[in-house]
Amino acid sequence: MSRIAKAPVLLPKGVEATISGSAVSIKGGKGTLNIELSDQVQIVNDNGILKLSPKNNSQAANAMAGTTRAIVQNMVKGVSQGFERKLELVGVGYRAKAQGKAVNLVLGFSHPIDYQLPEGVTAETPTQTEIVLKGADKQVLGQVAAELRAFRAPEPYKGKGVKYSGEQVYRKEAKKK
Repeated sequence: MSRIAKAPVLLPKGVEATISGSAVSIKGGKGTLNIELSDQVQIVNDNGILKLSPKNNSQAANAMAGTTRAIVQNMVKGVSQGFERKLELVGVGYRAKAQGKAVNLVLGFSHPIDYQLPEGVTAETPTQTEIVLKGADKQVLGQVAAELRAFRAPEPYKGKGVKYSGEQVYRKEAKKK
């Protein structure tokens, strides 16, 4: 059996888990997240401790149990603490501004880009060249960050573009005469 799936998921104070059939709902201070379990995995709530196990001993069921356990753990962390993703804009004239449920980006195109944020994701711009995304769902937050980065990915010669905070951009040497 997967070693990850053997570890229980502890529910912190203020987080509730509801299991009905193959649906699991995790509710906490930052919101509610839902997941539909695979038919190969079973979950049991034992007084604030979620235990996952495969229904049979196949390799696919073991792998699915470990994956599901990691997803449930991220859901618990998301509704209790939340997740955060930082983006940096590198380039002359590149700037961002959070306006309610949208992020306005100026990335050197002939037009500004207005990106509408999905439900459950908020954006802050502490400076014009930083974007801080926050949300409870780790998958949705990562997708939003990837879509913002895709508007102008960092290029290898000058490093200009939208990059994740702490990302190392591989730099190439310019062409020589």
